[in-house]
Amino acid sequence: MDDELLDLLRRCDTPTVCNAIEVAQGKRGFQAFTRGTVATSDASAPPVVGYAVTARISAQHPPSEPAEAIRTRRMAYYERMANAPRPAIAVIEDMDDPDCVGAFWGEINTWVHKSLGVAGVLTNGVMRDLGDCAPGFPVIAGSVGPSHAFVRVTELGGPVTVFGLTVFDGDLLHADRHGAVVIPPEVVPDLRDAIRKLLASEDIVLREAKKGPMSFETFQQCWEAFERART
Repeated sequence: MDDELLDLLRRCDTPTVCNAIEVAQGKRGFQAFTRGTVATSDASAPPVVGYAVTARISAQHPPSEPAEAIRTRRMAYYERMANAPRPAIAVIEDMDDPDCVGAFWGEINTWVHKSLGVAGVLTNGVMRDLGDCAPGFPVIAGSVGPSHAFVRVTELGGPVTVFGLTVFDGDLLHADRHGAVVIPPEVVPDLRDAIRKLLASEDIVLREAKKGPMSFETFQQCWEAFERART
C-alpha cells in the first residue's frame, strides 16, 4: 500500500471501500465486513486505515492469574502496539460479549495508543471518557459504559472476531462510523482504479439528482447508464 493509495483510502468512507472491493473483484458477494451497529467516540472523525494488531480482553470476572502475569502480558501488549507495522489499528475482541462491562478504551488508553503511533481501534468492547479521549484517535466500539471493571488483556495476536468479522493479525482494515472491512490483499494493486471507477459510476446518478427536481425519463436514462457502469 503506497502513500497515494493510503491517502485515497483515508478520504473514502467505509461503504465506498466495501463497494470498490467488489469492483476490483468484478463481482458481488464480498463478505469481510462487520455486522450490526457500532458506537464511535467521534462520529465526525475521518476513516482509519491500517494493519490489524490483534488481542483479546476480558473484564466481567476477577482474574484467577497472578497479578504479575497479567502485568507482564499487558506490557507485552503495549510493546506489540509500539512496534507493529504502520499504519496500525488495534483490533480488540472483548471475550465477555454480548455482556461486555469493562471499558478498556478511555482517556488514558487512547492517549497512550496515539502516542505509541497507533491510528485507532476497532473493538466489540466498551469505551468511556467521551469528550476526553485523544483527538484524532477514532474508537469504534460496541458500547459506552462508565466502569473498567476487571478489564485485562488475556491473549495477544491470533484471529479475533468483532461484530461478526474475523480479523487476523496483519490484515489491512478500513473503518469508520459505519463499521469496518478487511481489504483482501489481492485487490490492493487494483483498488485505486476501482475506487475511481466506482465514484465515476455513482456520479452518473448523483450529478443529475443534485441538480434539483428531475423527470422520471431523465432518471431512467441516467439509471440505465449507471447500471451499465456498475458492478
